[in-house]
Amino acid sequence: MASFPDSVNENDIGKAKFIGELLVPVAPFDQKSGREAWTVAFAPNGSYFAWSQGHRIVRLIPWTKCLKNFLVGHGGEDTNASSPRQVIPGQIIPAAGEPREHTIDCGDIVWGLAFGSSVPEKESRCVNIEWHRFKFGQDQLLLATGLNNGRIKIWDVYTGKLLLNLMDHTDVVRDLTFAPDGSLVLVSSSRDKTLRVWDLKDDGNMMKVLRGHQNWVYCSAFSPNSSILCSVGASKAVFLWNMDKYTLIRKLEGHHNDVVSCEFSPDGALLATASYDTRVIVWDHHKATILLELGHLFPPPSPIFAGGANDRWVRCLSFCPDGRHIASITDDRLVRFWSIEERAPQAIASLSNGLCCAFSAEGSVLAAGTCDGSVHFWECPRSIASLQHMCRMALRRVMTTQQVEALAIPTPLRDYLTYKII
Repeated sequence: MASFPDSVNENDIGKAKFIGELLVPVAPFDQKSGREAWTVAFAPNGSYFAWSQGHRIVRLIPWTKCLKNFLVGHGGEDTNASSPRQVIPGQIIPAAGEPREHTIDCGDIVWGLAFGSSVPEKESRCVNIEWHRFKFGQDQLLLATGLNNGRIKIWDVYTGKLLLNLMDHTDVVRDLTFAPDGSLVLVSSSRDKTLRVWDLKDDGNMMKVLRGHQNWVYCSAFSPNSSILCSVGASKAVFLWNMDKYTLIRKLEGHHNDVVSCEFSPDGALLATASYDTRVIVWDHHKATILLELGHLFPPPSPIFAGGANDRWVRCLSFCPDGRHIASITDDRLVRFWSIEERAPQAIASLSNGLCCAFSAEGSVLAAGTCDGSVHFWECPRSIASLQHMCRMALRRVMTTQQVEALAIPTPLRDYLTYKII
């Protein structure tokens, strides 16, 4: 069994540029479990990077200061470094008045992280409430942490202070995601087989419980316009929810093993899901069709083999903000950077025991967390996006596949706009 198709020479695949890592000092007592970095996250405005470094601890680091310690610029260009820097948190010293690094003890193992920011015109959905304990300003940035004991703690990023303690789940909160519209609506995914919808502008009131998963829920993701939620878990199905009515839209069928990670493209036209079946599938979720399969094992395993232990479990994926790249973390000790226009990786990097990954807000850097609590960083492969692609993204932000198909335009253009040509 191989990691790449016979038609692809591994030596011809580019090597992603490693730019640095954040290390966690190892104490004698934590050689084994409890050290895992289960999640990494970038603030939407690019101000902070956060990761769960194991043993209940979350680190919040100003991202620009982090980049300077790696001796790279905002665009990832090497300035005067001959090799990547290893940084131990606490070395990063901000200037007066600049964002500060925080160490947060969450009181239990941290599984999920998510940044959220408020837009004033997005008011609480609970319109009858006239008094709120918290007033969230436009310049406020929140961090939600999902814990092993089922609790969710909400922190003020700039001060490191605890704001809210949400208690309703009965098992591990595996993942968290904020609606990207600035409403401070938070969705939590749990091993108690439910997703719960919280309104932080209503002091963390729980608005809805989404039921339908028959087993653990691993991950959820909002579409860019916040109207659709995708959720995946310990089953082969991908769930799509209407977040205006809180109803199930449909299930997408195509994976052969647990689905563990999901993310929409920045224009909302595509949905990528990662599974233990060795594949990442790129869907047209509007029509419930598969557009692209990104394989991590060749020849592709039979459904029976894909449904078990195969040494190529895909642990996590992340969709780049450029809308053209996807990164995947797999048990074969490789990070792959894919172009949505190709079926072979554009670049690869070595990573042992990778668990999670996320692109920076501007898309130039990928962060990946590992079983030992450290985080590794690489540059994303870069090229100039075509005007065609930029126009396609602008159009698809506001039009569904069905609406595009109804346009009186030539078939090749329609196929391009609906990503049939990728």
